[in-house]
Amino acid sequence: MNQKISNSIERLNSEFTKRYGNEPEFIASAPGRVNLIGEHTDYNDGFVFPVAIDKYIHIAVQRRSDRKVQLHAVDMREECTFSLDHIDKDDTPQWAKYIKGVAHYLQELVLHDTRHVMNGLSAVITGDVPISAGLSSSAALEVASSYAFLAASGLAISNTINRNFGKIELIEIPLMKLAALCQRAENEFAGVNCGIMDQSISLLGKADHALFLDCRALDYKQVPLNLTNLQIVICNTNVKRELAASEYNKRRAECENGVQILKKWLPNITSLRDVTLDEFKKYEVELPEITQKRCRYVVEENTRVLNAVDALSKSDIETFGMLMNASHAGLRDLYEVSCDELNMLTEIAQNINGVLGSRMTGAGFGGCTVNLVRTEVVDELRTNVMREYTKQTGIKPDIYVCNVGDGARINWISQS
Repeated sequence: MNQKISNSIERLNSEFTKRYGNEPEFIASAPGRVNLIGEHTDYNDGFVFPVAIDKYIHIAVQRRSDRKVQLHAVDMREECTFSLDHIDKDDTPQWAKYIKGVAHYLQELVLHDTRHVMNGLSAVITGDVPISAGLSSSAALEVASSYAFLAASGLAISNTINRNFGKIELIEIPLMKLAALCQRAENEFAGVNCGIMDQSISLLGKADHALFLDCRALDYKQVPLNLTNLQIVICNTNVKRELAASEYNKRRAECENGVQILKKWLPNITSLRDVTLDEFKKYEVELPEITQKRCRYVVEENTRVLNAVDALSKSDIETFGMLMNASHAGLRDLYEVSCDELNMLTEIAQNINGVLGSRMTGAGFGGCTVNLVRTEVVDELRTNVMREYTKQTGIKPDIYVCNVGDGARINWISQS
């Protein structure tokens, strides 16, 4: 068992026992993610290339015999209680909306088979995925919740089942179907029109591999990273912009508007995924200036993802890093979702010999950068970022050297 998960289980056991008087039966854990390249392409039916990182959301659970759901979020210092018989978004903390959405849509899915009835649960939630940092804490929460509700109802999918744990029935839910369910919860209960990347990598992550995902066909491939003498380093601006969610939805609408205009000349397209760079160059003059910039970025980024995966397959890490840098430039200048703090971090990193690539990751307007760094200069990067970023902003950044880990799992605690 991963040592970080093991340590979290001990802490969660203590928190759970303090609140409910006994140990949890199991802990559902799901990782955050960092996207190496392919930002804002998922909701445009494009390509992405994320990895699961060794930061997790954990939900400690005791099954209930009734339909009540009792939640305590340790880090938020908040509680939420609801019934599976009546799930709504009213008077609900934002973090709990993700869980309610998962419960609602999972119940719809499970109840199609009349043999299955979802049970309630008592739970304690904590984790070390930074919130609003672009590392997908929301998707990790959704995925962990889906596993928790299934296990609490005596159900499990193949990669979570422990055949020695009581009466657990293995059910067939394709992981991409579960990812789409969690995405729907975020779209419709939390009001964020995200794509499917974050939930997919939280479910499908594999140690030392990145996930090449086609967000239209939902086909995917695990790609070995082979990062010999390299580290993935995440730098957190510790800046959170309230406009991130609204601007995210706005960018999505701008892309959709571009598709509608381009259909006049390219009638068979349904998304920017269908537009080649040559086609875009031919017709971009027909688009309003802002729409043109947004669409150009997406078309170019899809090409960069394909080129990055090809470079990695050839162990051409230098080209991979250059594509990361180009991705950030596009996010900054064309998609305009970066910010001064993110740009500052990438500039500091890109000026260090041995940092192969640096870009913002996540929705933008704050959050984190991801950096591909030679092992021998990790300390130099950490020192320079801490010194220069703090000097220029007055904000102390957080820096994480990340391992690439596996996707969501259930860890069984007791056999009661």
